[in-house]
Amino acid sequence: MKQLILVLSCVVLSFGMHAQSLMGAWENRSTTNSGDAVKTVVIYADGYFASTTYTSTGTFIKTSGGSWHLESDTLIQTIEFDTEAPERVGTEHHFKMSVGDTELELTEGNLKFHRIDAGTPGALQGAWLMSGRVVDGTAQSRDTSGPRKTMKILSGTRFQWIAYNTETKQFMGTGGGTYTSNNGAYTEHIEFFSRDNSRVGNSLQFDYELIDGHWHHKGLSSKGAPINEIWSIRE
Repeated sequence: MKQLILVLSCVVLSFGMHAQSLMGAWENRSTTNSGDAVKTVVIYADGYFASTTYTSTGTFIKTSGGSWHLESDTLIQTIEFDTEAPERVGTEHHFKMSVGDTELELTEGNLKFHRIDAGTPGALQGAWLMSGRVVDGTAQSRDTSGPRKTMKILSGTRFQWIAYNTETKQFMGTGGGTYTSNNGAYTEHIEFFSRDNSRVGNSLQFDYELIDGHWHHKGLSSKGAPINEIWSIRE
């Protein structure tokens, strides 16, 4: 019995290390037939992921994402949003993979990604759901259990927000790029924005604070409107 417990413990530990090695942000670079430089950035947080493809000039091409877990060398993804093939929402997909310190390879399609970061140094790494707003000094909560979601997923240096509905398979919008979080200041540098390509290249700075595990996010939106949001880590 002791030997069995030891073996099971080693398996669990090995799985945890393997899963942790996937955490962070990864990038694949390619070129279109017309010669345009394209990159795909994938962010893996604890249990959730987002993958986005856009040109070097910031033109948005596609995004997809949802939940993920590993079974040995198989990456299993359940799709929650997909701009290219919305019919895939709710479906599960399996990929054979190998992951090292700096390289990730998915055998299907022979896709290779280079690690951008391993989940550090940003203080806000994880998958978050918008769970409320502060209006006239009073916090107003928002149900995060329904199909309509606004998720923000961050690695140590990369961020992406996505608005979507898992029931209708509708995609409402996304944006992302790099970010920093220092001394209560959270700054986003926009590299793609599906609704308005003119926002690419802009930087937005917000005040942020973690209160009882919730991310309080205050500042001006990309349109210049004041926002005071509350985000909760996604379970």
